[in-house]
Amino acid sequence: MSSPRLVLASASPARRATLIAAGLDPLVMVSGVDEAAVVAHYGVTDAQDVALVLAKAKAEDVATTVEAEDGLPDGALVLGCDSVLELGGQVHGKPADAAEAIARWQQMRGSTGVLHTGHWLVDARYDGGGGTLGAVASTIVHFAALSDEEITAYVATGEPLAVAGGFTVDGLGGAYVTGIEGDHHSVVGVSLPLLRDLLGDLGVSWHQLWRR
Repeated sequence: MSSPRLVLASASPARRATLIAAGLDPLVMVSGVDEAAVVAHYGVTDAQDVALVLAKAKAEDVATTVEAEDGLPDGALVLGCDSVLELGGQVHGKPADAAEAIARWQQMRGSTGVLHTGHWLVDARYDGGGGTLGAVASTIVHFAALSDEEITAYVATGEPLAVAGGFTVDGLGGAYVTGIEGDHHSVVGVSLPLLRDLLGDLGVSWHQLWRR
């Protein structure tokens, strides 16, 4: 049986960096799915469902499209991820523009939200079982009570526009998160403990993916 190789169906530098720091060597192959179209197709509105169907769509897109056009590496295990922020009963992805990011932070400051990160694995190994499975990691995030000046300055950096929920914990936004309940890796974009469990369900041990 060929050695497994993790293929990350995401352009997120933070996800890739998290996996590399954990000893993995992910091959990045970005999916081309239309997220709005996927959500509309499935008709989901619950935050966890949104995160999971998007992760599934991304993993399956790479597993099928890339395989048909360029071919996946031997032993490929394709991972799709997507994160959304649940705040006040609403589901938020990346802010569309600076005005939306400012309005989002004005709602977030001094409050608590839940960051849901969907994970979906497709076993594309030629000698594998062709399994596919997924799960969601949900983490409670407590936000600092930012002033309007702080919000404007943070949004002006552009960072909130590039990430789900409009904040980071591993970048400039780290000072604006006062607490996390759950796996902090999930807030960065990929839950390592959850990924380990999913890999185990496919018969792959975590250490098998370590860089050699």
